[in-house]
Amino acid sequence: MKNIQMNHAQKGFTLIELMIVVAIIGILAAVAIPQYQDYTARTQVSRVVGEVNALKSNAESIFNNGGVVAYTDDVTVSPREIGIGWTGSNLVDGSYGGLAGLQITNGGSANLSWSVTMGTDASTAVSGAVITVSRDLTGAYTCTVTNGPTAQGWKDSYAPAGCPHS
Repeated sequence: MKNIQMNHAQKGFTLIELMIVVAIIGILAAVAIPQYQDYTARTQVSRVVGEVNALKSNAESIFNNGGVVAYTDDVTVSPREIGIGWTGSNLVDGSYGGLAGLQITNGGSANLSWSVTMGTDASTAVSGAVITVSRDLTGAYTCTVTNGPTAQGWKDSYAPAGCPHS
């Protein structure tokens, strides 16, 4: 008789190998998920800051045309009220302010400000943060972020460099 050798090839993974892979995935997820949430919150604040800062050119155009910054157009009054052009944002709580979450303060003067409060689709970490753009009498603009409830996870690093936390 011939001597037949049988090859027993391993098929599949051992339980220990599977447990090691699961542990590695768990460690990576424990690090990656909080980093992703921070990145998302920071991005949302930066987006709303950009949307609110975009209104500066509209405000300057209104002042240069002898108008008053307002929520909507009303050219029947003097000086003319000209809408600032805010169309809203899904990251802004629309229940604040006069138009889709925008609050204009002292719109009849060159010394004015407008602000929005983050909410609606915003991350819970940044929900309640208030972004304010102010213009002084010299025409200089400043931007500030006032954080929402710190119990929700607000971090000062969420505020972009051009619009610091106050």
